[in-house]
Amino acid sequence: MTSSSQLTAYCDSLTQSLSDGEEQERQQQVELTRSTCMSQWRAGAVQAWLDLVLGMPMYARACAENVKSGKCRPCLTVFCCGQVLLGLTDDDLEHGLGISNPLHRRKLRLAIEDYRRAEGEHGLGLSKASELDHHWVCSSWLCEVGLPQYSQVFLTHLIDARVLNSLNRRDLERYLNINDPFHQTSLLLGVQLLQMLSFDKEALQARRAKCEQLDRDPIVWTCQRVMKWARDIDLKEFADNLQGKGVHGAVLVLDPSFDPEAMSKALCIPTNRHMLHRHLYEEMKALTAPHCSTLEPGSASSSPVIMNRFADERKSMRRSGKSPLRLRASSHSAERARGLHQTSPSSCGSLPREGRAQAGSRGRGSPMHTYTSVEITNV
Repeated sequence: MTSSSQLTAYCDSLTQSLSDGEEQERQQQVELTRSTCMSQWRAGAVQAWLDLVLGMPMYARACAENVKSGKCRPCLTVFCCGQVLLGLTDDDLEHGLGISNPLHRRKLRLAIEDYRRAEGEHGLGLSKASELDHHWVCSSWLCEVGLPQYSQVFLTHLIDARVLNSLNRRDLERYLNINDPFHQTSLLLGVQLLQMLSFDKEALQARRAKCEQLDRDPIVWTCQRVMKWARDIDLKEFADNLQGKGVHGAVLVLDPSFDPEAMSKALCIPTNRHMLHRHLYEEMKALTAPHCSTLEPGSASSSPVIMNRFADERKSMRRSGKSPLRLRASSHSAERARGLHQTSPSSCGSLPREGRAQAGSRGRGSPMHTYTSVEITNV
């Protein structure tokens, strides 16, 4: 007689073999969806596509329940094959398949539209965005733009790259409860960068690899790379304050309102640290000005050789301990020692050089215009 333990082991092995067989069949169905037009899919391929490709298994089960003895129920025939799947409306998805989440419906509709376009007369194939699923968006992309705190809500709504490409500020507020205006801007500019690269993840990673140790091409920088840059320019004590703020390279380059003052606030640099503010101003200008000039057609751009040499000189100074920040601080101290530093409330000492020149300009009507020097005496 067969012992109970042997019978249990036999049942477990049988179950396992059946499970392996089902999984293998599902994988074959997935491969079928990649090599065959959607219009030729059968019920099994549709279910495998929903489950394994789109990551929407809750709706795959609902689809499977509507299939009986190889035929769909008369009222839900539309879910039987890929041919009719291409013609589904938003109302069909909500009431037929039971998809009540509007972003889930949008995800499925955008995916179907991508397949419809791929089957078009030009045969362009699926978009690059189809390769970036919601796991990549939630675990990787949100960290790259510096907003990992939204990972759970993005995961709940199954936001993949195609849905990401469709989002606007109203969607972020209404569906994802992201109400911070700057966080909205950060996310949308992150999407804009992906659009500029046609959602080619490999191309994006290649560009980032080239500037990992060089302060160039800041538009592709992740939040972590911006934090590294802050440490490299002697702002190490403030760099970690950028965590969760949504400051990344596309924000630095593409958002005209994100100026040195906004960056100093993100870094939490005290307002009375005037030397640090001036230092940050000059470093941001050196970093972003060459790139911004290339984004403006017809604008005069600095020579790449000159800009690279300038960046190399600044980097060399930092490595040798002669930081531009420390040099300016020493010069600033010397000026104070000679009595040349203004301390009046109207002083422009906290402004960048361009700001001081503009604030200090005097018209011909000014009494100071005709004097070449001023003598100060005690009264």
